[in-house]
This record gives sequence, structure tokens and C-alpha cells, in this order.
Amino acid sequence: MSIDTFRAEIREYIAEHCPDSMKNRALHFEDAHETYSTPDADKWLKAMAAKGLTAPTWPKEYGAAGLSYEENRVYQEELAAAKALPPLAGMGTAMIGPTLLEFGTDEQKARHLPKIVSGEVRWCQGYSEPGSGSDLASLQTKAVIEGDHFVINGQKIWTSGAQHADWMFALVRTDPNAAKHDGISFVLLDMHQKGVTIKPIQLISGSSPFCETFFDDAIARRDDLVGELNKGWTVGKRLLQYERSAAPPARNKNQKKPVNAFAEVAREAFGERNGKINNTDARDNVIRQTMSEKALKLTVERVTDESRSGKAPGATTSIFKYVGSTLSKEGSSLKSQLRGSDGVGWEGDEFSEDAISATRGWLRDRAVTIYGGTNEVQLNIIAKRVLGLPD
Repeated sequence: MSIDTFRAEIREYIAEHCPDSMKNRALHFEDAHETYSTPDADKWLKAMAAKGLTAPTWPKEYGAAGLSYEENRVYQEELAAAKALPPLAGMGTAMIGPTLLEFGTDEQKARHLPKIVSGEVRWCQGYSEPGSGSDLASLQTKAVIEGDHFVINGQKIWTSGAQHADWMFALVRTDPNAAKHDGISFVLLDMHQKGVTIKPIQLISGSSPFCETFFDDAIARRDDLVGELNKGWTVGKRLLQYERSAAPPARNKNQKKPVNAFAEVAREAFGERNGKINNTDARDNVIRQTMSEKALKLTVERVTDESRSGKAPGATTSIFKYVGSTLSKEGSSLKSQLRGSDGVGWEGDEFSEDAISATRGWLRDRAVTIYGGTNEVQLNIIAKRVLGLPD
């Protein structure tokens, strides 16, 4: 099939199956569960999963589409052109799926990947612990081998989406006498068991995307150990690199220029004069933020193009995490700043829905330079692993 024929077919399929409610929407992980818990979202998921388009480049043997690099680029462009949300989002496709494709056994892949592709199983991450966040390798959650399973005791914190998850991928300590990086294993466990307790944490933004997760003799199957026993640090690091290497949504070259959200807010606040934002400082800030975001997007796209060989992501993904999270935080702050007093509205009829949403987004994004690896940690990784600087 020619690439032009493929484009025409995928465009028609998206147009036929994507509900209007799944278009023209921004997606943030804090709101993802609500966004994808509607009848329209379920309809969209089932239609795309039937074609394997929830994990478009994964092998067909797991129910995925097995698209080539060029086919996937066309698919992403057509999703963007239709202004459609991805049919499936989460840690299954972005994190544990790619990790299992690299490190998993054939049995693990066959058992877990098809359920990710279909959207049947949702995943969460068990990494951070109280006192073991930035220094993750100091984690203390223990896993003891008993026959054909691990018995797990301990606590994880900041577990995104744990209250909605079916399975967790977790780093646990399996050799307490080894050096802290060497006695860690990477295991998968069912969240629907007696030994797992979940407590959501409410944030200042009003949402509760993170949780405390407690393990009291929880069980993980021995054959759900990913990689070697006591060598889980390598697997855990690679998973984070997959997360940080995620490319931004593609845009069809023939698509109209997207609306600049910063400019729209500034025009509403200050008006226009001769076609320009009628405030010099606001105009300069909008230009600076827009240029920085565009530069990051183009850089990620270029690196993605250069990685067509299938080489796994490396430490340079920390650059994307550092720059991307910083720009996200600065962008949310700029939107609130441009709104003036409307930019701090929490509730009340005097504030518009957009203003209230922007305030909560500003509060929410105060944390993006902390979770998923703090900026300080990313700078250390860049210094050591990318630039080769001495300790």
C-alpha cells in the first residue's frame, strides 16, 4: 500500500470513528481518568484498538498495528489534523509497554501487552517512597522470594493513578545487604489483591492524581520479575528514559497554523493595536515563551527522526524532561500573569471557566519540575551521563 493510500484510509477511519467530544481538547495526566471514562471515550478506544492503533508501532502479534516509521508519522499527523485525542493514554503505552518489549520474556509480553493494546488493563508506577524520591536507589520496600512468588511489604508514595490502576510496575529491594543500586529488582503486581491499600492525596489544585500505596504481604509472581534478580535498577532507568523520550503530537504540514494560546489570553487582556498585542511586555513574554516551546518541539522531532533505527533512548532524554517541565511551569505562570487578577480566581461567578481552569493549571504545574525526576536530578544526569563531567 502506498503512503498516500494509507493516509487516505486512516483519515477516513478517524473521521468515521472519533466522537466530537474527543476532539479539540487538551489532555493533562491529572484529568486523564475523567477524560477517558465516558461512553464516547470508550467508543473511540474500541474502534482504534480493533485496528491496533492504540499502540501503532508495536508488533502485530500483540494486537498492535505494527506500523512502519512513515506510516506512524502519517497516523500521528492525521490525528493532529482531526484535533483528536489519542484513543489511549497512560503508563501502559508510554512506559511499561516499551520496557517489556525490550526486557520482557516472551511469556510476559504475550500475557501483558495485548491487554495494554486493548485498554483492558491500566498501569501505575511504584517508584518513589517517603524519604526515597530524588535518591530513589535508597528505597526500602522489601520483596522476599517464597516459592513461586515474591512477598512485598513497604510503602510507595506519589503513585500516579493508583486508585484507577489494575497493575503496578515497581522497584523493590530484594537484597538488603547489597549496595543500594545492586539489590533492587523490577516486578509487576496485581493491584486488586488484599495486601494492597491505596490512599489518594489531595493537591492544592483540587485534584487527587497521586496516592500513597501500602503493601502488607502483597504478592508478585516470580515470573513477573522483569530482567534479572537484583538488576532492576537498569530496567527502572530505561523505563524513565522511554517516558522522557515521548515525542510531542505531530502536525500535518498542510494543517493550518495552530492558535497561540498565550497570544489569545494577552489579546483578551490588553487588546490589539495595529494587529499586535497592545502591551510591549506582554508581547515580548508571549514571543519568548512561544519560541522556546517551538524550539523544544522541533528538537524532539529531530531526535525522534534520528532514532529511526530503533535504538533505545538514552540519558539525553533528561534534557527533554528538564526543558519541557520548566517550559510547562513557566507557560502556566505566564497565562495567569497575563490575566492579572483574573489569573488567581479559584471559584465564583465573577471568574470565567477558562480563568478558573488556568488558575488550577498554574497551581498544578508548580510541581512539574519535581515529579517524574526533579530538575536538579535531571541536571545531574546531564552533567554526568551526557557531558561526562566529573563528580
